[in-house]
Amino acid sequence: MRRRFGFWWLLIPVMLLIGLWVKPAGVGDLFVESERPPATAAASAMLFGPGIETPTLLPAQLLQTAVPTDTPVPPPATAVPTETPVPALTTLLFTGVIVPARCVQAAIDVRGDAEYVYDEVRHLIQAADLAVGTLNTTLSDASNHTGCVETFVLTSDSRSAVAMANAGFDVMSVATNHIMNCAGDSCGLGYTLAFRDTLDNLRANNILPVGAGLVHAEAMQPVVVEVNGVRFGFVSLGMVNEAVFAGENWPGIAVLNEANLQQAIAAARAEADVVIAMPHWGPEDDALPNDYQMVFAQVAVEAGADLVVGNHTHVVQAIEQIDGVDVFYGLGNFIFDQTWDLAHQQGMILLVHFEGARYLGYELIPTHVDGDGTVHIAGAAEAGEILERMREASALIQR
Repeated sequence: MRRRFGFWWLLIPVMLLIGLWVKPAGVGDLFVESERPPATAAASAMLFGPGIETPTLLPAQLLQTAVPTDTPVPPPATAVPTETPVPALTTLLFTGVIVPARCVQAAIDVRGDAEYVYDEVRHLIQAADLAVGTLNTTLSDASNHTGCVETFVLTSDSRSAVAMANAGFDVMSVATNHIMNCAGDSCGLGYTLAFRDTLDNLRANNILPVGAGLVHAEAMQPVVVEVNGVRFGFVSLGMVNEAVFAGENWPGIAVLNEANLQQAIAAARAEADVVIAMPHWGPEDDALPNDYQMVFAQVAVEAGADLVVGNHTHVVQAIEQIDGVDVFYGLGNFIFDQTWDLAHQQGMILLVHFEGARYLGYELIPTHVDGDGTVHIAGAAEAGEILERMREASALIQR
């Protein structure tokens, strides 16, 4: 939690530039207020928009007139109006996939540090009350760097952990398919050294990893962070690469299946006021969620998740609302070197707003990443194209 200043004055120039002050959605239209069931008492609304109560004053208690008696009665005290406490406003920030590997790591090696990738978005990350990313590479000084070549071995080093911390990240989903990658002769038994280093390097920089551990029970544990008196619980599970699945006695990621998802959300619900599920799922390169994603999204909502934020597909995916709960299937690439296709250079910063534990709504800020990992706020034309593609994909979802 590195909040330095309010979000709103920072975002005004961005929104004026791209004209994208996006309200919570019933997903048929990303730009209209969503219709949550009244029973949830959590009607979606933009901050300072419909559904936000202003502070109210309790009326003074009316004092009855004293009845004359033989004993002098002191005059009644004047009741002082009291102000109803208003829960604090809290903003959570989520990004697409973070992969400072291959060509990005090669650029980091040339420059000597990894700070530059966040230069244009650092102010947004730091302005959030809680910033959450999805890491899909190892961060270990034990692994060799692959260089800017075609390879599925994605490795980075501890400098990226430092840069993430300096950028403002607090929590990192690590239930991802490349989180055990390693290159060279120093990877350790079962290629677990780089994986262990990654968790250690995140924690050493005060970033909490969620979704992986030295055994499956540890990987399943929620991360709970209290912000403004509200406990936010995060769970992360992955289904993409069986080679990185944790077991009863070996390290890896929490395995995404129906029973595990229900168990993880129940564990988080026991400790948290707000539960956020972060599955690593879905087909690469497809803006539409597949059947597995849609099934697990339904399971997450029925199990008690208040928000679902997925990743993996490397392109921006659709948004759906299930029983009043917003599901973001994928936020695209935040940092990666996939420059062969424009859609793979695009992503979303997701801002989610709460009043106390009450969900208010969200904003989307489209991004563009260069081959060296530098993240930019997308220009007006590109931002409009990204949002339109998301809108079209969302409209195609059928249950």
